Amino acid sequence: MKIRLGLAIIPAMLATLLAANAEAQIRVGVNVSATGPAASLGIPEKNTFALLPKEIAGQKVEYFILDDASDATTAVKNARKMIAEDKVDILIGSTITPNSLAMIDVAAENETPMISMAASAAIISPIDSKRYWVFKTPQNDSHMATAITAHMSDNGIKTVAFIGFADAYGEGWFKEFSKMADLRKLKIVVNERFGRSDTSVTGQVLKIMAANPDAVLIAGAGTPAALPQKTLKERGYKGKIYQTHGVANNDFLRVCGKDCEGTWLPAGPLLVAEQLPADNPVKKSAMRYVNAYEKAYGHGSVSTFGGHAWDAGQLLEAAATVALKKAHPGTKEFRALLRTALENITNLPVSHGIVNMGVADHLGLDQRSRVMVQIVGGKWKLVGQAN
Repeated sequence: MKIRLGLAIIPAMLATLLAANAEAQIRVGVNVSATGPAASLGIPEKNTFALLPKEIAGQKVEYFILDDASDATTAVKNARKMIAEDKVDILIGSTITPNSLAMIDVAAENETPMISMAASAAIISPIDSKRYWVFKTPQNDSHMATAITAHMSDNGIKTVAFIGFADAYGEGWFKEFSKMADLRKLKIVVNERFGRSDTSVTGQVLKIMAANPDAVLIAGAGTPAALPQKTLKERGYKGKIYQTHGVANNDFLRVCGKDCEGTWLPAGPLLVAEQLPADNPVKKSAMRYVNAYEKAYGHGSVSTFGGHAWDAGQLLEAAATVALKKAHPGTKEFRALLRTALENITNLPVSHGIVNMGVADHLGLDQRSRVMVQIVGGKWKLVGQAN
């Protein structure tokens, strides 16, 4: 049997096909902690997505942005919604470690690549069948723990007290810090925890004071990390205080105030981009983000955490440019190609370093992604490249 299509039908079919292709766009599911204890981290991330490309290689990009309120259960709910209802090609988020860890199963089950904006090495390591789909932009806690313990050792510190979040961020930091401390012959004399929403850490600090350590490492993030430091100062602690790169924003300086003075921390070069020497390989790419963010939100508004979102956008742009050559957005093939392209990114300058991904490395940052900083006069001061 021969089927004849009327001349009027053929153009209509072609128009439908062309319209379907025109409507195809890269759909990006973004999950941030814009409210709750991690808001000082999530807000600049949310702001940054307004600065990211709306078109990649001629293909439109749409961002679906949800707030998980710093809650892991909500982060999972958001991820499932964006995959099932918004049909996203990639997930970006969350802001914090517990939420990012909770999202991994969702990404893997749906074979959707994910770029986390949280720090813990556990998000991408070990790379198994689930983490095969997961990448991240912030420096690992293991990476920064190496810098902190090197600085402690070089400055004659022998004993250290540890106080960290009572969640995956704090546990991850203690695991990595204790390994490096052991290698450098640093004795951890106290190991305490506190909640992100706690209003008092007096009991924990009294134990630290009783041990009289040479230094204290506070493994927290954002403004909640100021609480142990302020309490230590109130109790008269005179030793050195270290924080992690989780506090590298101006909100922390504001909340901690004079009690921050003299604090040491490793940070991404973005934090002190203007202070970097001209020959630093990250200065140009870091300043590109600083200029873009401050043009939109005002002088001095830039945050290292927004940089993690910016870097996720740079990774997406690089990977999508490659994947679009072989597949259309909205397809399983495109998601798989996007994942592979992310894994093969090399020598990509971003705001926090130079990215070289690989099968065994879904972060791709090296020593160029960290500097040592001290809080002096209520400001961040570059004191050198972290070892």
